[in-house]
Amino acid sequence: MYSRSNNGARSHRWTATLVMGQVLLWSCAAEAEKLPHNLQIHGFASQSWLMSSDNNVFGKSSSGSGSFDFRELGLNASMRPLPRLQFSAQMLSRWAGKGSEGNIRLDYGFIDYTVFSGETSQFGIRLGRMKNPLGFYNDTRDVPFTRPSILLPQSIYFDRTRKLALAADGVHLYGERRSEMGDISFQAGVARPLVRGDEAEAAVFGQLVQGHLAPEMSYIGRVNYELDGGRIRFAASATQLNMSYSPGEGSIHFVPVIFSAQYNAERWSLTSEYAFRNLQYKNFGAMPDMDISGESYYFQGVYRLTPEWEAIARYDVLYMDSNDRQGRKWAASGTGDGRHAHNRFAKDITVGLRWNITPEFMLRAEYHHVNGTGWLSTLDNPNPADMSQRWDLFSILGSFRF
Repeated sequence: MYSRSNNGARSHRWTATLVMGQVLLWSCAAEAEKLPHNLQIHGFASQSWLMSSDNNVFGKSSSGSGSFDFRELGLNASMRPLPRLQFSAQMLSRWAGKGSEGNIRLDYGFIDYTVFSGETSQFGIRLGRMKNPLGFYNDTRDVPFTRPSILLPQSIYFDRTRKLALAADGVHLYGERRSEMGDISFQAGVARPLVRGDEAEAAVFGQLVQGHLAPEMSYIGRVNYELDGGRIRFAASATQLNMSYSPGEGSIHFVPVIFSAQYNAERWSLTSEYAFRNLQYKNFGAMPDMDISGESYYFQGVYRLTPEWEAIARYDVLYMDSNDRQGRKWAASGTGDGRHAHNRFAKDITVGLRWNITPEFMLRAEYHHVNGTGWLSTLDNPNPADMSQRWDLFSILGSFRF
C-alpha cells in the first residue's frame, strides 16, 4: 500500500477547467444563435464553499477558512437526426477534493434507438456510456438543479464511490407502459464499470494500492411505478458490480439493492429510500475472503415555501455491516488497523434552504450534524484514526444553467 501525489498535474487541470469554462461561455452564445431544430445544447456551472468543525469534505474544509474545492462544470448536447434515433453526450469537469481534481471527462455519451413507440407504450435500446439507473437521483446527480440538496443522502449516493456508481459502458434496454392504473417503466442492461483511478481504489480498499482494478461484466436494472402524473412514485433498482484486481487473482463483487418511495403534493414532497448492500472480496492471498452486508436508509421532506424558496430536512443513516452496526466488533478485532468504531457508521441530520433567484440561477445553504464517519473519503482524510465521531458541516452553493 502507498500514497500518490498529483501536485504535478494541478496546473494542467486548472487549465482544463478554464477551457471548459470558456466552452460554456461559447455555448451560451451559441444558444442565442439559430441552431438546427433537432440540436440542443445545455450546460451548468456551480461553485461551493464548505466548512466543517472536524474531518474534511471535498478538500480541507476543517482548516478554519473552509474549502472552495467543490465545483462542477458541465456541457451537454443531444441531436435527433431521425425520429427514432438520438445521440446524447455530456462533458464534465468536477473538483471535489482529492477524489476528483478537475480533469475533463466524458460523463455520458450514447446512441438511443426507439424500436417501438405507441400511444401507451414504447421500447428501445441504448448503447455507449450511460448513467446507472439506481434509486431516484443517480441519473441526474451531476446537475445541481436536479439534486434535492448540495450533498445527496450519503448513505445511498456515496460521493466517495461516485465514479463506480455514476456511469458505465454497455448496452441498456428500456421500456414504458402507461395506463389508468399508473405508468410502469424499466431500464436494464449489461455494462463494464468505470474502475480506473484513485477514487475507485480508495472506495474499494480504503486507501491507494500498488496494483490496479479492472472492470468485469456487470449487470444493472431498475423498475419504476408512477401514479397520477408522479404524485406517487415507487422504484426498485439493483446492480451486480464485478471487478478484478491485478497482480493476482483477486475479485470483488458488490451488489446493492435499493427500494425507493416518494409522495408529491402541491407544496411538499416526502421521499425515503432503503438500500441493502453485499460486498465480497475473494482470492486476495494473505487477506482472508470477506462477505459483508450493510444497509442504509433516509427520510426526507421538502417544503416549497414560495415558488422561489424551498426548505429541506433529512435524517440519513448508514451501517457498513448490518451485524456490527456500531462498528465495535470491527474495531476490537484489529481489522481496522487502529481505526475507530465510528468509521463503520454515520447518522446525518440535514436542514437546508434553496433560493431560485431566476430560472437560470440558484443559491443553496445547508447544515449537517453528523454522528460517525462511515461515508467520508480516505483521500481527504488519510488518517482515519484521527477522525472525530461527532462533527458539523455547513455549505453554500451557487449554480448557473442554460
